[in-house]
Amino acid sequence: MRVLLTGGYGFIGSAVVRHLIENTRHDVLNIDSLTYAASPDAVADVAADSRYGFRQCDICDTAAVGRILDAYRPDAVMHLAAESHVDRSIDSAGVFMRTNIMGTFSMLEAVRAYWRELPPARRAAFRFHHVSTDEVFGMLGPHDPPFTEATPYNPSSPYSASKAASDHLVRAWHHTYGLPAFITNTTNNYGIWHFPEKLVPLTIINALEGRTLPVYGAGDNVRDWLFVSDHAEALVRAVEHGRPGGTYAIGARQPRTNLEVVRAICAVLDRLCPDPAGPHARLIRHVPDRPGHDFRYEIDPTHAERALGWTARHDFESGLELTVRWYIDHAPWWRAIRARQQASLPMGQVA
Repeated sequence: MRVLLTGGYGFIGSAVVRHLIENTRHDVLNIDSLTYAASPDAVADVAADSRYGFRQCDICDTAAVGRILDAYRPDAVMHLAAESHVDRSIDSAGVFMRTNIMGTFSMLEAVRAYWRELPPARRAAFRFHHVSTDEVFGMLGPHDPPFTEATPYNPSSPYSASKAASDHLVRAWHHTYGLPAFITNTTNNYGIWHFPEKLVPLTIINALEGRTLPVYGAGDNVRDWLFVSDHAEALVRAVEHGRPGGTYAIGARQPRTNLEVVRAICAVLDRLCPDPAGPHARLIRHVPDRPGHDFRYEIDPTHAERALGWTARHDFESGLELTVRWYIDHAPWWRAIRARQQASLPMGQVA
C-alpha cells in the first residue's frame, strides 16, 4: 500500500513510520506541521529509504492536504496528528480544539474529495484510519471492568473532549458519506523518542539529573501501559485489516498506578546507573493533583487481538527496561529539548 500518515514526527507517528519501513513493503508519506513536539530525529534511521517521504503541512489546511493527496495517490490514510498533553489542554484548550477537532474535519473533507474520485476498485479498498485514545471513555472506578469498544463516551478534560469530538466526526463521515473509516482507541503509550514532558520520560530524565520526581496526589491513579512499538505494529495491522465503521480498542493488559510506574523507573535506574547520593526513589515528591484527574483507565483488547491477529509483545517490565536504557544512551537528544524548554513553559507531568 501507499500510506499517507499525519503526525509522523510525533512519538507514536514516528514509531509507525519506522515499523512501516522496517517491517513491511508499504510506502509511507509523512505529513507533519513541525510543532514543538516534532522530532525528525525519530525517523532518521529510515528517512533515506526510497519508500519514505515527508511534506511539511498543517492538517487544518484542507487545500494543501488535498494537493498532497492528489499528488501521492495513497491507498490509505493514517491520521495520528494531534495535540495530546492533558496538562497543556487545561492551560491552553484552544489549540486542542483547532488541531484535534478542526484538523480532523479538514482531513475528512480532503480525504472525502480525493476518495470519491478514485476508480471503483481503489475506492472500495481505500481506508481512513483515525487514531484515538481511551480517555474519550472517561474514568473507571476501582472495580469497574476495563473499557471495550462498546463503552459509552464520557470525556472529562479538554484533551479527551477534543478527541471524542474527532471520533464522532469520523463516524459521522462514515455514516453520512460512506467514507471507509474506522477508529482505534489506545491506552497510555511509553517507549523511545517520547517527548520529555510525559510521565515516563520526565521521571527518567529528572532522576538522571538528580531532580525532584513529581507525582500527582497520592499517585494511585491507574493507567494501562502499552510499549509504543507494540502499538505501532497494531496500528499497521489495523490499516491492513480494519473494517469500515469498526472500532478497535488496543491495550496490553499492563495496569500500574502512577506511583508504581515511578518506583519501577527508580529501581531500573538504581541497577543501571546507581546514584552515590542514594536510591533514586528518595527524589519522589507528591504534588497537588491536577484539575479533573481521571482515576483509572484500562482497556480490554480482546476484540482487537482477535480481529487484527495481534497481541502486545512486551510486558511492562521488559518495555520499561528498554525505555530507560534508551534514554540513558540518548542524552544529547533530550538535553537539547530540555535546554529549549527553559525558555518555554515548565515541564509538568501527565499520566
